[in-house]
Formats: sequence, structure tokens, C-alpha cells
Amino acid sequence: MDHRIAQPKWYEEWFAADSPAGVVAVILLCVAVGGVVGALIGLLGPLYAVAAIVAAAAGLLMLRSVHVGMFAAIGIICLLPFAAIPLPISFSPTFLDVALVAVYVVWLLRVAQRKQRDFIATPVAFPLLLFIILAVVAFLAGLAHARLTANVLRHFAEVIMALGLFYVVVNIVRTKGELDWTLRVIILAGFASAFLGVVFYYLPQGTTVRILSALGRFNYPTGADIIQYVEDNPELPMRAISTSVNPNLLGSLMILITSVTVAQLFAEKPVLPRWMLWGMVPFMGLCLYLTYSRGSLLGLAVGLGVIALVRYRKLLVLMAIVGILFLLLPGTQAYVAHFIEGVRGEDLATQMRFGEYKDALTLISRYPWLGVGFAGTPDIDLYIGVSNVYLMIAEQTGLIGLALFLAVMGTVFAYVWRGWHARMSRTHEAALLGFVAALVGIMTGGLFDHYFFNLDFPHSVSFFWIYVGLAVAAARLGMEPAKP
Repeated sequence: MDHRIAQPKWYEEWFAADSPAGVVAVILLCVAVGGVVGALIGLLGPLYAVAAIVAAAAGLLMLRSVHVGMFAAIGIICLLPFAAIPLPISFSPTFLDVALVAVYVVWLLRVAQRKQRDFIATPVAFPLLLFIILAVVAFLAGLAHARLTANVLRHFAEVIMALGLFYVVVNIVRTKGELDWTLRVIILAGFASAFLGVVFYYLPQGTTVRILSALGRFNYPTGADIIQYVEDNPELPMRAISTSVNPNLLGSLMILITSVTVAQLFAEKPVLPRWMLWGMVPFMGLCLYLTYSRGSLLGLAVGLGVIALVRYRKLLVLMAIVGILFLLLPGTQAYVAHFIEGVRGEDLATQMRFGEYKDALTLISRYPWLGVGFAGTPDIDLYIGVSNVYLMIAEQTGLIGLALFLAVMGTVFAYVWRGWHARMSRTHEAALLGFVAALVGIMTGGLFDHYFFNLDFPHSVSFFWIYVGLAVAAARLGMEPAKP
């Protein structure tokens, strides 16, 4: 047997790190990288150049891991939901579009390469598939009376992609560790959004407008109109918007974020240090309060009330203290009065909602079964749009679509209930209850808003179905033996 040490080839010696050619190669590589970075700084400026480099690195990571792609999508939903890539074309894909396409591509590649050999369906999969098929049928049927535009087609595709996220989440969140990491990302990204909402609210308005207008390069609104007021009246209190543009949209986001964070406060082993969670929750609550979104505040109260009655009785005490302070503190009296006006139907916003409800019921009575689709209405005296997600679903997909949606959510809650009664491990219960509280809260808020089924807000639709998938995944994990 020949035991001689193999000699390196001539090109290996030539390009070795300490050889002349190796030194030249390193220098050329540094010059190339420096040239690219310099060009980016020259074209975009230092801040946007750094952002582009970070985005490129994040893109490479997303192509390597479906979980990184999902985490990136959650971060974008919370912090840059409307940001679009500034391309000189009519169609500018949003950051969320890119992240979700990466999630789907990487997941499908895993399936194709047999890295994932089984498909987790759960009882929710079939009714949701029927709802998706009906939505497509309603969309196509609606084109008989409305012109299809690139914008409508794009947003409808985004909504269908958002509905499909349920299947992705259930199939990639298979272990307690994956569930915990997803929760950490949700809580941290949501806290960042709440923190920005509070900071922008209390900064001088000129400074807030200047900072948020800097996002105009990424298709965000600019100028003084960024600032929002109750009933659009500058004489009334300002409303927090963070980077969500719309205060009601920010309020619905805070329902989802605050619910899971509060549940972790009472967990046996929270996913983040308990002292950190206690520091985050006040910012989330304050941000929700500053949105002056009454429907979101009611939704959060209902959601937290459910988990307080089911498991965490101490939460009832905390909610009672917050409620008493809310009613008695001098600084909250304007909000209390605003809330009471809404209950009585005395303020302008509530009266406008009543008008929308009446018009929506008229539309549904004329087109009850499949609705009018997503592109437009056949009658000039009608329109698509109402501040009630259930009426919105009925407008676009008919009463059949609404029944299917309610069947999907009924199946979700039935599955979760079964998981809860299957002697779920205490390490899973806080996560499960947090997601349930969030879904109950957002569906309660949906009586007064329409964000989790609306073509104009695909990021909100995406987050809702991510939560549905996580609730089902948490229930399934609680019913199955622990996996490494």
C-alpha cells in the first residue's frame, strides 16, 4: 500500500492564502465587496444601503430555512406591513410577498426532497380547503360584472396565499422548541411595534411625521396626513398608529400580540424571562389604549376573560384592577366618554358603521349565495366594504362562504377543546390559551372591523391564519408524546 502523502496540485499552491495569487484574490474580493457597498451607499444613502445588505443576508437565510422565512414574515407583519420593494415597475412586490413566497418555496422543496415525508392535515384542513375553493369560485364569478385589475388580482392572490399559511404552519411547527421560538418572535416583534406606537405618539408631531415619512421610499404614506385623530377631527385626541398606518389596524394587531404575551405571564415556564414580559405588557396595553380602537379594546377584554375563566384566575384580579383604574383616572375620562358614545350610537364613527351595515345587508339580500366576488358590485348603488368581517365575507363569498368560514373556526375551537381535555402538558397550555384568547379577541373585534378578511390588508389576513395554525399546532403537540 502506498503511504506517501499526496502533494498539493500546482493550482492549490498558487491560490493558497499565503501565496501571491491568494493575496491578490483576497484583495480583489475586498475591492468587489467594497465597490458594491459603495455603489449601494451612493445610490440609496447609508441607512438604506445597510437595510439592503441586511435584507440580502436575511433573504439568503430564508432560502435555507422555512422557519427563518416564517420569522421574517412575522417581523414584517408587525413592523413593516405595507413596505414594498422600490422597483421602477408598475407592480412593486411587498416585503411580505417576498417572505411568504420564500416560505412556500422552501417548504415545497423540503417536501419534494423528502425531508418532510408526512403531511399533517388535522380536521381543519378539509373545511378550510372548501372555503378557499369557494373564494376562488366567487372571485371568478364576480368577474362577470366587474373589470379585473392587476391590483385586485394581486391582492386576491395574497389573500389565498395567506389562507394557505395554515397548512404551512401546522406542518413546520412540530416540536415544543419550534412553537416556543415562534412565540418569542411574535412577542418581540409585537412589542417593538407597540413601543414604536407609544414613542411616535408622544414625540412632537413634526418629528413623528418626519420619521414616518422616511418610509415613503417603501410605498408608505408621507406628510402631515400620517397623523390620525378620533373621527378625523384634529380637535379630538390623536390616535397611535406605529408603522401600521391605521390605528384600528394597530389595535387589531395588539389584540393578537397582547393575548399571547399575557398568557405567558402565568405560564409555568414562559418562553421569555418573566420580568421581561412584565415590562412589555404595559407598553402593549398603552399602545392599544392610544389607538382609541373601542372594538379592539373590547376584543382583548373578551379574549383575556376567556383564559382567565378557564385557567388563570389571577388574571381576573389583574383585569379588575386595570378596569377600575381605567374608569377612575382623570386621564382616561375622555376615552370612557368616547366608549359610551359608541355604545349608544351617538358618535359619527358609529353612525357611519350603522349605515355600512344597512348597505351590506341590502347587498347580501340581493346576492345571497355566492356574493359579488372581490372586484366590484353589479349595482351602482352598492359597494363592497363594511366594518364587520362577517358581513364582509358574506358580501364577497355569500352566505355559503360565511357558513364555511364559521365551520372552519368551529372546527378549530372543537379541536382545541379536545386538546385541552386530553390532559395537555402544562408546558403547552399557556401557548394554547394565548392563541385561543387571541382568536376569540380578534373575532370579537371583527364585529366592528374587517381586517382579517380584506384584500387591502393581506398582512392582517396572513397573521390571523398563522395564529389559527399555531393554535392547532399547540393543541396537537399537547395531545402527542414529546418529540426531540
